[in-house]
This record gives sequence, structure tokens and C-alpha cells, in this order.
Amino acid sequence: MRRLAHLQRELHEWELLEQRINDAIELASLEDDNLSEEIEKEVSEITAELDLRETSALFSGHYDENDAILSIHSGAGGTDSQDWAQMLERMYLRWAERRDFKTEVLDQSEGEGAGIKRVIIAINGSYAYGNLRSEKGVHRLVRLSPFDSAHRRHTSFALVEVYPQMKSDEGIEIKPDDLRIDTYRSAGAGGQNVQKNETAIRITHLPTGIVVTCQNERSQTQNKSNAMRVLKARLEDLKRQEQEAELAKLKGAHVSAEWGSQIRSYILHPYQMIKDHRTGYEVGNISAVLDGELEGFIEAFLRASIGQLH
Repeated sequence: MRRLAHLQRELHEWELLEQRINDAIELASLEDDNLSEEIEKEVSEITAELDLRETSALFSGHYDENDAILSIHSGAGGTDSQDWAQMLERMYLRWAERRDFKTEVLDQSEGEGAGIKRVIIAINGSYAYGNLRSEKGVHRLVRLSPFDSAHRRHTSFALVEVYPQMKSDEGIEIKPDDLRIDTYRSAGAGGQNVQKNETAIRITHLPTGIVVTCQNERSQTQNKSNAMRVLKARLEDLKRQEQEAELAKLKGAHVSAEWGSQIRSYILHPYQMIKDHRTGYEVGNISAVLDGELEGFIEAFLRASIGQLH
């Protein structure tokens, strides 16, 4: 019923757009110079709406319309990589803010001296997962290090993982016997205890070995609820990967370990450029991208994905 209601809303929106187009054509047929400015404005708005709908039509994944869970992990490189992970966190939060999406930090581990070691963020909004699945992979930064006294050039890496949030009536059913749940004290930067009580939660899914931790909330119950949301999303994503690998095996297709290779490079020195290695899409305005302007990369990935299906 939810799927039916969603399709009915989409159909209704297309019908409204079709009516706007017909009305604009009818106005133009009057050949009244006094209406030219109004017609031009309407045509511009209709064109923008069509461009937006064309991009929306690229979402073809089963969970594309779902909310998303995004996690960022700093790679090798010490403080530089931890700082890079925090830069990516800010980039995605600004992207979500630009789209009026709601964000919630579920878990975060502070870096040593600067940045973060990891962060898990729930991002809620229409087609959040469909947009953000393009970001899954290793992100590489090349810059003059602000943490190097000699100001030498450093290369930093961070891993971005994206999972669809499962609705209550979908996804894998998790058996209580398959879980080991541990509690511990939440800790902030520098190892300072946030609370004296053991409110942080660590859940281990025994059959797969997947471990999820959450400590940002002051309530143990809330942390457990958030950890289960993340675990459910990760298990569903694991199931999807296994199905895709099996299908590729049956089709004789080559399956590469994409998670281990960089998907995008952010070069700040000796020149400025950001390039996506999967699609070839690149931009020179680094500040805009790091401020959340990711639409070009997302659309290029979606179009490339559609092309691969055919």
C-alpha cells in the first residue's frame, strides 16, 4: 500500500506538470506580446522541473527512496586522515542541509589531536540512499599538510560506507540468539568519560561477525535502538552484495573489490581538481564541493549506472 501511494503521488505530479505545459502552449498560441514575460517565466520553471524529474527517474535501485545510514572511517595517515574524515563529515552534513534532509549523528569517535576516527550518521530525506550510494568507497585527498611542520605534501584516505535504512516491515529478521550485546561507558575526546553509567552499546552479530557501536545518546535504550538500525541496514546490504555477486557469477561477469580502491580524488596541491575515477566527472571548484555541492558527481554516477544496466 505504501508503494502504491508513492506511485500515485508521482503520477499525480506528472499530470500536474503536463497540465502546466498545455496551459503554457495555449497562452503562447494567443500571440499576445503582453503575455511574453509570463510565458518565458513559466517555460523556465517547467524546464527546471523537468530537469529535476529527469534526474529522479535515474533512481532504479530497490531501496533508492529509503533514508540512509552513512559512515566515514579514517584510513592510514594518522592525524591527516582523521582531519580528512572530519572534512568529509562536514561535506555530507552540508549536502544534507542544502536539501533540507534531517541528520542525526549516531556514533562518533574523536581523533587523536584533530579530526575523527569514524562517524555514523543517519540521513533522512526523499531518496537519501539513492543519492548517497554514489559515495560508497575510498576517498583520497592530496594536499600540503597543515599538521606537518615542514608543510610537505601528504596523501590521506577515508572510507565512506552507505546503507539504506530499513523500514520496520522490511529487511532481514534478526534473531535475539544471534546477538551479543555489551555495554560500556561512553568516552569523548582524550578518553574523558561522558557519563559514569554504561550507556554505550556494542552489538555483535555472531553469524557474520559484524560489530556495531553507538554511544552518542545519554540513554542506553536509545543507543541500543540506534545500533539495531545500523546493524539491520548493514545486514541487508551484505545480503544485497551476496545476491549481486551470485548473479555476476552466473552471468560470468567479473566482480571487483571496489571498496578497496579509491573512487574519487580531491587534489588541493599542486593544482586544484576533484575527479571521480568511475565516471571521469571532474570539477575545479573544490570549495563548492567540500561545501556540499555534490549533485554533479551523483548525477554522473546514476547515469553511468543506468548505462551499465544496458
